[in-house]
Formats: sequence, C-alpha cells, structure tokens
Amino acid sequence: MSAPVRSPSVIPPRRGVCPGLSRPLPTGDGLLVRILPIGTIARDAFAALCVAARTYGNGIVEITARGSVQVRGLSADSAPRFADAVAALGIAGEDGVPILCNPLAGLDAAEIFDASAFAAVLRRAVAQQSLGGRLDPKVSIVIDSGAPVNLARVAADVRLRAQLHDGQMVLRLAVGGDEATAIDLGVIAPGDGVEAVSRLLLVLAERGARALDIIAAEGVDCFADALACADRGSLAQRDHGARSIETGAAPRQCRDPIGLHALCDGSWACGFGLAFGHTEASTLEKLTDAAAAAGARGLRTAPNRGLLAIGLTSKSTAPFLAAAASLGFVTRSDDPRRHVFACAGAPLCASAFIAARAIAPDIAVAAAPYLSDGLTIHLSGCAKGCAHPGAAPLTVVGTSGDCGLIANGAAHDAPFAAAPLRELPDVIADHLRERCSLAEKIRHV
Repeated sequence: MSAPVRSPSVIPPRRGVCPGLSRPLPTGDGLLVRILPIGTIARDAFAALCVAARTYGNGIVEITARGSVQVRGLSADSAPRFADAVAALGIAGEDGVPILCNPLAGLDAAEIFDASAFAAVLRRAVAQQSLGGRLDPKVSIVIDSGAPVNLARVAADVRLRAQLHDGQMVLRLAVGGDEATAIDLGVIAPGDGVEAVSRLLLVLAERGARALDIIAAEGVDCFADALACADRGSLAQRDHGARSIETGAAPRQCRDPIGLHALCDGSWACGFGLAFGHTEASTLEKLTDAAAAAGARGLRTAPNRGLLAIGLTSKSTAPFLAAAASLGFVTRSDDPRRHVFACAGAPLCASAFIAARAIAPDIAVAAAPYLSDGLTIHLSGCAKGCAHPGAAPLTVVGTSGDCGLIANGAAHDAPFAAAPLRELPDVIADHLRERCSLAEKIRHV
C-alpha cells in the first residue's frame, strides 16, 4: 500500500518499552510481564493464570490503566516457563500493536458495531504489513463499538468510534489522544476502516514516533494526506460535527465499568476494581471461586484497573459483589481508593524512592472527605510518573529527600512544596481542605 505523506520532520524519540511475555522488563522485584487479553478469560484459565503467577513470580498481579494484566517477580529462569504456562492455557492475548476494544465488546446489548470482529481483521492486516517492528513500542489503537461502557477516556495514537451519521453507521477516525482531545479526521465507511488505520500506521512507522509527537512537529496534515486516494479523493469525509482539540467539545458519556451491565444473552456482567491496581494472586483465586459460585463463565479486564465477571444471573450479582468487597476489591464507584493512582513504588521498582503503593491506603483515607469526581491524587515513586503519565490535580513524587508536591501537573513538573514521607497524609489533607475552601469561596463570588 502506498499513501502520499509529507517529508518527516525531526521528532524526538520517546523512551520506554512495553514488557511482554517474550520481552520481560527488569524491575526492582525481578522481571515484569504484561498480557493484554482479548475477550473473556474462562474461569479455569484465569485461576490457572493466578497459580502460574504464584509459581513462577512473586504472586503480585496488577491490572493496568488500559486493562492489561501484569505479573511481577519473575526471574530469567522462570519467565520462559511462565510464558509456556500461559500459552498452554489458551488465553487469547494481544500480539503486536495493542488494539483495544470496549471491555464488553461482542457482549454489550447497547453496542452498534462489532468491534471484536473488526479488531481481529485489523490485527491480521497489521501483521501482514510487518509494521510492528517499525512502530514506537507504545503505539496503540482504540476501536470503540459505540456502547456506554467505552474507551472514551483511554488515550491512543489512532481511534475509531462507531456512531450513527445521517441514519447510517459510520466510524469516526481520530489521532493522538482520548476522545476529548484527539484530532478528528472525519468519518469513514466501516468497509474502509482497515485500510484507513493501516495508512495512518504507515505514517507512524515512517517516523518511528507517537501521533502526538508527529502532530507537535508537523501538524495533522500528514495524517490527512495519508488518507487521500487517487480514485476516491479521501477515505475520510469531514463534517460539521467533527471534534478536535480546538473545539473543546465535551466527551460523550463513559459509563463506569464498576457495577452491573446487561448483556445480549440476558445475563449480566459485574464490574469491580483492584485497589491501586494490584492484588495477590491467591486473592484473585478466591475471587475466581466466588465468580464460579455466582455462575460466571469467565472474566474480562477493563480500563482503570478493573475486572468484569461475565454471565451472572440477576440473583447472583449481589452475593458476588459482597464476596468481592470482603476480599478487598473496589465494588463502589464512590470508593475513595479510586481517586488515588499509585505506582508499584519501592522496593518493587528499582527507580522508586518511596513505597508509593504501600502508603496509598493512608492517603486515600486522609483525602476521602475532600474528594470530588474530578479530583485525583497521583503517588509516584520517582519523576517518571508511570502510574499516571499526564497531569493530576495533585501529584506526590518521591525523591532522595522529602516528597515533592505538584499542583495540576505531572510527576516531572516543578513542585510547589515538599513534605517528609511520614507527614504526607496530613499535608495532603491540609492541601485538599484549602483547595475545597477556595473553590467554595469562588462559587459564592
């Protein structure tokens, strides 16, 4: 396939790799591997995955912000054996460029497009073009089926979203961000989706960079040019409803995965979260037992560090949620632990100066009276900010001395204050109290 593109500008390379089964990542507690499951993991396979995490790793299992499963504490000797164990389970995992679909793709009664089937075709096309080795390792694609439990808040380099347009189902195409910030490229027919995404990936591959970096260096024209066709003008058709960074349009509804969701077959999915994104494999095994008792046929991962039990009956949902809560999982959308993002921290991560995840529960308790829907706290063991790469209302960064506090910024930004680790809960509570008081005064002006 050929597509007209402009001469690439010099784009600074991004750092970082994504750890996979074949490429574990060294961390402070050994090797880390990441699996991005495709679809539902059967109960028995999920339980066996937990056993493998205990057998070959240190038993710590994480669910990431994008819904990947991470297993920690592997060694050079055990990592290949863990990979073999996972392969034997038949868990369908992402291989190559991550293509993310709605958490309930193919099951959600509200979706208007089969994102799972489209993603399968797209994976084959990307593999045939051998683009994986040429793309930045963090490039990702989002395929949104139009259902309320969606990926609107998940950033990606290339986005496709199903929507109704003049009475027809079309795919809206965008690059470089989440649904609120990505640059809109127009709408395309579903039959043109694979070709359009492939053309955009070629732009990324030629530059070996992320979409946001290309947009910053060259603008968006190189992506629009790539969609041009000699015989059809352009694959994407712009319209007056197009969304871009400049319009500042509000994102559509993004329903929380935590809670109950009706499925096409009349059964239910029950969503819950991992507190601060991690748990013990043995605890997940008990959770799987509870899912089996509730009649669930399997589990799926979800964005924002969540899981969904699939196939429950209306009568079994309440007992299952009660069991999940008793095991320490997040079962309420208003749980204060959901407002705190914490990396693994020391000693699990060799780069961390503080045990971010260990202090997260105390921070959540101290902050609970002052939390609102949009207020989040990011606890980062170092300035890399892995748990929450973007800006947060309050970021706490570990250093070789005191912890740095950053308002409305990312982990690498300059702090406005410093605090000893032992005083963090009180300092954070004082800051949030003052923030809430100021906001109240502004509302009454």
